[in-house]
Amino acid sequence: MINALDPRARRLLHTLIAQHIRDGEPVASRSLARQAGLEVSSATIRSIMADLEHVGLLAAPHTSAGRIPTTQAYRVFVDSLLEIEPLREADFSQLRAQMAPGVSTQSLLAQASEVLSSMSQFVGVVTVPQRNNSAFKHIDFMALDDNRILVIMVFPDNEVQNRIVQLPRFVSTQELEQTANYLNRHFSGLGFAQIRCRLLFEMQQAKSELDQLLNAALDISQQLLLQDNKPDDLLLSGQTRMMGVQGMSDMEHLRSLFDAFSQKREILGLLDSCANAQGIRVFIGEESGLAPLQSCTVITAPYSCQGQVLGVLGVIGPTRMPYERVIPIVKATADLLGDALKLA
Repeated sequence: MINALDPRARRLLHTLIAQHIRDGEPVASRSLARQAGLEVSSATIRSIMADLEHVGLLAAPHTSAGRIPTTQAYRVFVDSLLEIEPLREADFSQLRAQMAPGVSTQSLLAQASEVLSSMSQFVGVVTVPQRNNSAFKHIDFMALDDNRILVIMVFPDNEVQNRIVQLPRFVSTQELEQTANYLNRHFSGLGFAQIRCRLLFEMQQAKSELDQLLNAALDISQQLLLQDNKPDDLLLSGQTRMMGVQGMSDMEHLRSLFDAFSQKREILGLLDSCANAQGIRVFIGEESGLAPLQSCTVITAPYSCQGQVLGVLGVIGPTRMPYERVIPIVKATADLLGDALKLA
């Protein structure tokens, strides 16, 4: 669509969207002509605005003679009209100071969520790494009772997690030690889904004396994969900031939005779908597929440690957000979080 617009229409659309983001009010033709710096008559401006409205890029609120951008216009703006610049040095320094390593992974994730909210003035979101299928660096086992064992896992970002798993049969302390040594020697750096596939293949090839060892490793890997995700899979900060956003004061809409924040599951699903995407993704309005976010924009980026994507972070705000400022904040936070996790 943007290719069908002539340079004047593109310039006017860019100016109108930028002004609406800044002021939150419908933009009149007289104001638009002045802001765009075009030497054309008001009648020409109105004609161009009418054309933009006809193709679905502008809408006219019933109480105003001005125009506001549609969701489709914001998509054109982000994809074709916006010029993204690196984060300002002062903002980057502030961000880096708040994302300093030396604390636990959970603390770093919470800091990332807080700083995304404070710097954007919207809602900051960070998904917690799903360790069940993350690559591990080292693993140990300790026998408990009733066929239960304590699994101690160290991940590439040096986070340590303990899990208690129930095995279908008794496994001796010697077997556990042998199994841990075997997994550390052959599978360090892999996730448990990959380990399980490799074990099944090796069991088909192995001699009988290895069967017991491989069975123990397979049982443990399977139980780790089956464990449910923890309830704090998604960290949110700044939810109440949405109450002060112009144009989002409708109580029914706010109630629906806060329900989504409270339940988290739908938002988590959206962010998880971005884990394999490269770089920044921007969901505007209904593009998120979530009804409570139909008046919102979600900007996301994956964060990684040692080449492995651990999760996704981002900002949820109104469609009328300063994209040129928020997008660099999200990108820089993802990069700095990954760097901090390497040193955590």
